[in-house]
Amino acid sequence: MDHTYKLLEVAGSSPDGIEQAIENAIQRVGKTMHALRWFEVIEIRGELDEHKVKHWQVHLKVGITLDEPNKG
Repeated sequence: MDHTYKLLEVAGSSPDGIEQAIENAIQRVGKTMHALRWFEVIEIRGELDEHKVKHWQVHLKVGITLDEPNKG
């Protein structure tokens, strides 16, 4: 079966690291969208405080399978 995807760009953040920032973004998108299939990290950023990482932010593309149109 062929699939067509819609791409969403989102940013997730966390003071607890990159993986948690990704999880936060995916969990939030999953509350309003369905059929999430994949993600790609586009960019990683962070906020510094006194030479230490205070907060992580990731910019993601999320691939969502489009629903099949009703045939009838």
